[in-house]
Amino acid sequence: MTTTPGTDVTSDRARLEANIEKIEALSQRLMEAISRRKPINPALNGPDPLLYGKAAHAYWMEWMQNPAKVYEQQVSYWGKALGHYLEAHSALAGGQLTPPEDTGPRDKRFSNPLWDSHPYFNFIKQQYLISAEAIHRSVDEIDDLDPKEKKRLRYFARQIVDMMAPTNFFATNPDALQKALETEGESLVKGMENLVADLEANNGELVVRLADENAFKLGENIATAEGEVVYRNRMMELIQYKPTTEKVRETPIVLFPPWINKYYILDLKPQNSLIKYIVDQGYTLFVVSWVNADESYADVGLEDYIEDGYLTAIRLVREICGTEQVNAVGYCIAGTTLALTLSLLKQRGDSSVKSATFFTTLTDFSDQGEFTPFLQDDFVDGIEAEINASGILKSFIMSRTFSFLRSTDLIYTPAIRSYMMGETPPAFDLLYWNGDGANLPGRMTIEYLRGLCQQNLFSRGEYEMQGLKLDIKDVDVPLMSIAAEGDHIAAWKDCYRGVQKMGSRSKTFVLSESGHIAGIVNPPNKNKYGHYVNPDLKLSAEDWQAGATYQDKLSWWPLWEEWLRKRSGKLVPARTPGDSAHPVLCPAPGEYVRVKAA
Repeated sequence: MTTTPGTDVTSDRARLEANIEKIEALSQRLMEAISRRKPINPALNGPDPLLYGKAAHAYWMEWMQNPAKVYEQQVSYWGKALGHYLEAHSALAGGQLTPPEDTGPRDKRFSNPLWDSHPYFNFIKQQYLISAEAIHRSVDEIDDLDPKEKKRLRYFARQIVDMMAPTNFFATNPDALQKALETEGESLVKGMENLVADLEANNGELVVRLADENAFKLGENIATAEGEVVYRNRMMELIQYKPTTEKVRETPIVLFPPWINKYYILDLKPQNSLIKYIVDQGYTLFVVSWVNADESYADVGLEDYIEDGYLTAIRLVREICGTEQVNAVGYCIAGTTLALTLSLLKQRGDSSVKSATFFTTLTDFSDQGEFTPFLQDDFVDGIEAEINASGILKSFIMSRTFSFLRSTDLIYTPAIRSYMMGETPPAFDLLYWNGDGANLPGRMTIEYLRGLCQQNLFSRGEYEMQGLKLDIKDVDVPLMSIAAEGDHIAAWKDCYRGVQKMGSRSKTFVLSESGHIAGIVNPPNKNKYGHYVNPDLKLSAEDWQAGATYQDKLSWWPLWEEWLRKRSGKLVPARTPGDSAHPVLCPAPGEYVRVKAA
């Protein structure tokens, strides 16, 4: 086959014109989508401006009182920046088209070889890293500033530094430029299509899709453990899972997942399903699937979660299984609320819970850790104003808050891939779950933020409910707490401090490697993350870990099962879901989990 001269040019021109038409149409849709965005409370977009004023005042006071120190900082920064510029300029002037040798630490954002081999990109990278170091150092060396305010300033400085990374801009991102050249601009058109689709799907709010939402269907290729919904009320569905063994332990387990997210993080797929693992070890397992709140739940508080969730579930599990007690498990905020429930039961003289297990659970908030920026009055005031307007804390606000704790991984990198590279979000079950969030009832949110996080009332024995003062010391059942070494949501040392304050005489603390999710979803067949154990809980957190026994690449699941087995009674015939008084309503995963956040 032969082509006439100019055929390729004509084809390229036609493709270019078609892309221009697409961009014009997409631009119109983009503006329409942005116009639908509702104004958000200003307090949710950043700190009180006074924080920066205090930082500037502290900086100038430092300049006046110790000018040599500030001068040294400035000279150091300019010296590094100018030295790198002259080194690069000298190499180019001498005919070298290779940059100076890069001896700095590796940063996965700069994995493209061009960041090291190309003079232009290497120069940009090095100048960025030098500037970032100078900013962080300046914040760290401000002395005349309250520790909480300094922690907040450090957080917002990091956000600015991460936002200004050269990888976040098309002209200084070699991956995006290469992709645009290779696809003759198609990647940019596709990226704009992705951007418009995300804005349209979220009423003008920019929420980056992390996973392909069409790749998963609940009950088919995710959340597939076999079970039945045996009860439903306004707060929850109670799922009882089908046995996979002929006999089971007498004492059943009831697991309370966090209502900030959906429960199926514990049942993503059979290979890493904690739910399946528990059932396969010969236990009768019930799991609560919380309702996804709408505006009608504005007045629902923590007491409602305890009465209509925890206490109702515990009562139903005992009735269905014919037992006096249950073993209870709580994850994250559900673990915090399980501790409140145990204090309430203690003061009522109710011994329905035989043992408690806490996954990444905070109960002592005296140190707010990485959440310090979000737990000061200016931000919480903004949350409260948002709740007063809508009745709920919408899922995307909470999701955005968590994402900014790891902004490079959960915001900028996905945005680069989707909007600059034009890539389809991956079919990744964990990221799909991460994007399938839940709204939070207004009253509950404020009670949690004000009473627990800010005022730390439970740890101080002053959290009031039903005329009682709930106290962390009332948590006196045998317990095991699993925290995660790299957890950026529930820091392990803070989890440990709460366990130390609990009144139980039988306490076990386990420190898993990895983070808030992978530290818990850590199946034995992966041989990936190990854990630490140390029976001496009187030690400081640092000394506890230093003296702990480390199990390399061994999951904590078998350790927990062994601990649980000793508190679960004899073997009895396996139980099928429900009974005549509690008929099956529908198959797992149920209906509540399918409701999407507004």
